[in-house]
Amino acid sequence: MSKVRAGELDVHVQRLSPPDTEAPILVCVHGLLTDSLASYYFTLGPAFAERGIDVVMYDLRGHGRTTRPASGYRLEQFVDDLDALLDALGITRPVHVVGNSFGGSVAYGLAAARPDRVASVIAIEAEPPTPVWTRHMADGLADAKNRLAVEGAFDWIAANHGAHTARLSKAANKILQATTMAEDIPHSSTIDPDLSAVRCPVLAVFGGDSGLSEQVPQLEASLTHCRTLVLPDQGHSVLVERTAETIDAILEWIHETSRSRAAVQA
Repeated sequence: MSKVRAGELDVHVQRLSPPDTEAPILVCVHGLLTDSLASYYFTLGPAFAERGIDVVMYDLRGHGRTTRPASGYRLEQFVDDLDALLDALGITRPVHVVGNSFGGSVAYGLAAARPDRVASVIAIEAEPPTPVWTRHMADGLADAKNRLAVEGAFDWIAANHGAHTARLSKAANKILQATTMAEDIPHSSTIDPDLSAVRCPVLAVFGGDSGLSEQVPQLEASLTHCRTLVLPDQGHSVLVERTAETIDAILEWIHETSRSRAAVQA
């Protein structure tokens, strides 16, 4: 584990690099509040590294061991952080960006802002950052901030969902109370609903029981090169609960898109 100076932040990053210096690069972006790079380190990261993929995992601003500024949490700032991290790591080739939940929105954001840097987006249970997304985020963050501030909330969570979930909830509450994240994210810059700003290939993975899977028709109609995978009998926790299937789908996708990109450049 190490820290890299990227822009205004000291970013906590873990990189698993294979001997092949031309291997595809996969950058892993985690979800909001209760998440960190650990969710990839204990699921997808080592599996991809063992198969010859160059894997970069990092903690988002305000999360894990990365700097936690009091303000500055609009989506475009998360996107700029990732752009700066790639510079700091000396990565100049286009990368595959896998994002879980909010991390997927960051991945879409980077693809729109820096199309030259993104070989493909792999969005797991995620929404593109359109105006509708900001309304969803505003509602969800305001609700979390209010509920977690209620006296006895963590005792109730521990009793009904277990001690681990209670610990994660306490960590989320610290972020929400110490920063302007809940207020900043709903005021993020967005992309047009037609998704025309996203021109790279997109693999979108959803749980069949998640409301986010309702995006499938729009994604397939709006994006030029899009593949969707809906896992039946699965909610939002795809990354943790359907790890093996997710690994297989992403590996196939990376190899396929890498071959296509190489053929175009030949």
